[in-house]
Amino acid sequence: MIPLRDDNPTRRPAVVTVSIIVACVVVFVWHFSLSEHGRQALVYSLGFIPATLFGDRQLPPELHLIPAEMTLFTSLFLHGGLLHLVGNMLYLWIFGNNVEDAMGHGRFILFYLLCGLAASLAQGLINPGMALPMIGASGAVAGVLGAYLLLHPSARVLVVIPIFIFPYFVYLPAVAVLGIWFLLQFINSLGASPDEPGVAWFAHLGGFIAGMLLIPLFKERNVPLFWQKWR
Repeated sequence: MIPLRDDNPTRRPAVVTVSIIVACVVVFVWHFSLSEHGRQALVYSLGFIPATLFGDRQLPPELHLIPAEMTLFTSLFLHGGLLHLVGNMLYLWIFGNNVEDAMGHGRFILFYLLCGLAASLAQGLINPGMALPMIGASGAVAGVLGAYLLLHPSARVLVVIPIFIFPYFVYLPAVAVLGIWFLLQFINSLGASPDEPGVAWFAHLGGFIAGMLLIPLFKERNVPLFWQKWR
């Protein structure tokens, strides 16, 4: 099930949402313009490695570009491949504009970074000795999804469901789309090994929960929760 768009209008342009998407695309193009060695070095330099923050691991001097704490944020703008980038940016494009609209541009920047921070810490604390880098905006975007769920659970979302080789288009309420998304992350996390490379399922869960917890604090006072459209 792939979301394509929602029917939720906004009051103001999603300046920050679009800027984040542009930044991630620009970083992706730059990242993959490097040699294979350069790409790997960049991931280790700017990706979040739990063992360098919670343990005693140290990067080689040539890779230690910024403090380990800063990689909690720089890692949010790196992606491991085109599908990784497109998937994250699609969800951010569909759901980010309404969340940004609910809190304003400045608050949304802080909200997005805090959700990304919570997501990275959730995954890192599961295995603080992990020496593999974590990259991607998935955790921060998951926070946006959690916020959207509380803001507009009954908003209609157009999704495409592949049935064999045929696409089936249908509108579903956001609570169904995002609820199924969260359930899939939870199910996958049960069988995931934190010691092996792969999808950071716990980051997705942590970011989503962080978004739900933070949205009541970040939304503007006149914005109600559990509402579909602006009054």
